[in-house]
Amino acid sequence: MKNLFVSLVMIATVFTGSFAQTTKWVIDNSHTNINFRATHMVISKVTGHFDDYSATVLSDKPDFTDAKIDFSAKIASINTANEKRDEHLKSDDFFNAAEYPELTFKGKSLTKVSDNKYKLTGDLTIRNTTKTVELDVEYGGTVNDPWGQTRAGFEIRGKVDRFDYGLKWNAAIETGGLVVGKDIELIIHVEIVKSK
Repeated sequence: MKNLFVSLVMIATVFTGSFAQTTKWVIDNSHTNINFRATHMVISKVTGHFDDYSATVLSDKPDFTDAKIDFSAKIASINTANEKRDEHLKSDDFFNAAEYPELTFKGKSLTKVSDNKYKLTGDLTIRNTTKTVELDVEYGGTVNDPWGQTRAGFEIRGKVDRFDYGLKWNAAIETGGLVVGKDIELIIHVEIVKSK
């Protein structure tokens, strides 16, 4: 019986290992933009991005449907082209960068919808609160560059409710509505490079 148990464990280990992703891709920060957009005063939009972030992707399949994605961004690097607003976003009214210095995303699945359209599902953590989100992905393709590197590009879009993560500061305006919209749009352009 003991030998049977050992054999089953060994088979399971080999089976699992054979499907583990071994190809690592790293983000090319110079060709990537982590952007977000929020409604301001109901009538317009304010955009921003994170300057300090990192990501790795483990994927062996050419279509990336087996991708394991890990992403993080430093809250202190938030940039909306307005220093006073950026400081407010870093405060406890919003992200509280001092206590929660990073936001993270861990991908759970990347499912193909059509030729180059995907749904990305993963866990987004902000202020120590984790929620599962679903994002739309457009796969731009994979190419070999003139320097011998393999690159892949993606556009990722979606919305998150900031109230879900405790970013609840707001003020009402006279005509109704809120100074800052509840839903935050994500517009992300990513280029990754196969690691050697």
